[in-house]
Amino acid sequence: MHIKEQRKYWLDTLLLIGHPVLDALSRRRLKEELPTEFHADRSQFAHLEAFARLACGMAPWLELEGLEGEEEQLRARYAGLMLEAIDAGTDPASPDYMNFKTEGQPLVDAAFLAHALVRAPKQLAGRLDGRVKANVITALKETRRTAPSGSNWILFSAMVEAALYILGDPDYDRMRVGYAVHMFMDWYKGDGVYGDGKDFHWDYYNSFVIQPMLADVVAVFEQDSAQYAALKPVIMERARRYAAVLEKMIAPDGTYPFTGRSIVYRFGAFQLLSQAALQHFLEDALPPQQVRCALTAVIRRTMDFPGNLDGEGWLRPGVYGYQPDLAESYINTGSLYLCASVFLPLGLLPSDPFWAEDDMKWTSAKIADGENVMRDQAIGK
Repeated sequence: MHIKEQRKYWLDTLLLIGHPVLDALSRRRLKEELPTEFHADRSQFAHLEAFARLACGMAPWLELEGLEGEEEQLRARYAGLMLEAIDAGTDPASPDYMNFKTEGQPLVDAAFLAHALVRAPKQLAGRLDGRVKANVITALKETRRTAPSGSNWILFSAMVEAALYILGDPDYDRMRVGYAVHMFMDWYKGDGVYGDGKDFHWDYYNSFVIQPMLADVVAVFEQDSAQYAALKPVIMERARRYAAVLEKMIAPDGTYPFTGRSIVYRFGAFQLLSQAALQHFLEDALPPQQVRCALTAVIRRTMDFPGNLDGEGWLRPGVYGYQPDLAESYINTGSLYLCASVFLPLGLLPSDPFWAEDDMKWTSAKIADGENVMRDQAIGK
């Protein structure tokens, strides 16, 4: 696949996955059209999950300035659809008004919506009119009734407060932010990995939630806190290391280990690697075009398999096609849209080295072809 074709493939895939959600919300019919039969006991949360998780992954592309031609027309169109979707989901008079009030799960997905606002401060947070902004602030604050457990959930609370700060709400709670940051400093296990709480879990939550949110929360508040500014280099060094580990987990055929919780989020498992490319904090020894080729292999290996989408274009549970037994009891159709987080590098211009440089084999492909590859180097702190 030619370099230019790779970017088009990424964008086409993102829109293939995301269009049904945004189209339905623009017509205020998501609650009518989103399939909720799978784990129907979780159906009350499915709509916010689908929308917020999609927004979290799409936001950097919507924020991008400097595009031209057809892609810019698409970006502008979908930025408008996303703004309509935010209105539809947070307006109490809307038939698609989403559940922010129930204790528990709504905090999770309010945080993913908050992360989208943090990732697109101009095109999303900055373009909300007064009425919609007030509704968003009210909706986000509804989730404060949930007291998060000692796990990645404390970062959901912190991210909600970060979005309130971005939206200019003076009532944001710095205590929730500080608690999350300092607890994860205590939960670091070494070599780029945090515990999910005090214990280590062998799964992808360092990429699904922990490191992307921790890095972005600290970035939001570092100008207001010398303490966060001092912590940021440490947090980024750890994120850089874990991103490099993720790249090494991608096999020559684009497969990767299917271990731990929530593997039906598919290539969302590589969110942190995508964020490292987007924010230019990859290790010096890991060229961005190498990451592009690795992630393209993962996306293609997944999407080339039949059955990922139903006949109406909605995601179905599984990794390769329809594999419902891989999904935990908390998974519903909406949950699956966290896969969109792999597409963060679409927030880079086509001229960025990630997109512009020639193809390069990724680490496992080099080793499998007998190339001499620099040995891996761990970090301890």
